[in-house]
Order: sequence, then C-alpha cells, then structure tokens
Amino acid sequence: MYSFMGGGLFCAIVGNILLVVSTATDYWMQYRLSGSFAHQGLWRYCMSGKCYMQTDSIAYWNATRAFMILSAMSCFAGIIAGILSFAHFSAFERFNRSFAAGIMFFVSTLFVLLAMAIYTGVTVNFLGKRFGDWRFSWSYILGWVALLMTFFAGIFYMCAYRMHECRRVAGTR
Repeated sequence: MYSFMGGGLFCAIVGNILLVVSTATDYWMQYRLSGSFAHQGLWRYCMSGKCYMQTDSIAYWNATRAFMILSAMSCFAGIIAGILSFAHFSAFERFNRSFAAGIMFFVSTLFVLLAMAIYTGVTVNFLGKRFGDWRFSWSYILGWVALLMTFFAGIFYMCAYRMHECRRVAGTR
C-alpha cells in the first residue's frame, strides 16, 4: 500500500515539475520564418534572438494556458493530499485521502489532456499550414510526458486505496 503511494507521489512530483516547466517555457513550437529560426511558447515568441510577449488574446492560447495552470494546481492539491495520506489514511469512514489524491491526479490528467489537444489541433490545422517548415518542440513534449506522469500517479493512488479498502473489509469480518 505504501509502495503504491510512494510511486504515485514520485510520479506526481515529477509530473507537476514537468507541468510547470512546460507551461513556463517558450519552446512549444519551432519554425523557420524569413530565413531565421523562431520559436514560441504559451506566453512569448522569439525571433532572431529577441523575445516578445504574446499580447494577442487568442482563444486557443488562453484555453491552453488556463488548462495547463489548472492542471498544475490540481496536481499540487493531489500531492498535498498524497502526503497527508502517508500520515494516516483517515479518521473519517467515508473519506480517504489516497482516494482524494487519485481523483485530483486524474483531474490534472484531464486538464493537461484538454490543453494539449487544443494546442495540437489548432497548431496542426492553422499554424502548421501558415508556416511551412515547423515542428513541435521540447516544451510541448514535456506536456505530454506530464500527462503520463499524472495519469500513473492517479493509478498508483487508486491501487493504494483499493488495497486499503480490501484490508479494511477483510478486517471487519
């Protein structure tokens, strides 16, 4: 039970770090523009060694930003619940902290999936046609890796919850 929670906590911490790094960095997409390389993230775009803020309020950028921030926040809440579940499972019969942590990690997974799907769809269908020579870059890839880490954190915590419930039910017989 504690090994599942430890594995889940490790995946969650790594996933949350990756979410923050992915959200904050400027390498979601790289492309060639007027003979020089350029790259952009959710907050800034850089051309010819100079970076500029994304001042346009474009819906897909705002949605991607919002979902990435919500994902990091729910993952952080899951980490807090996961740490608290180590202290003691719960004094309440109906509430289990490992179950709550698992749910928070799955919510984080859903948010990052929505963010990545929105960004991918718009980039491939709109920006990909505008820039001929382009590719997704490492910040974008970190977002997908963070999705996997938060998903596995949720799986680990649900397994820990299931093991706790099986022991509790077997102990009451």
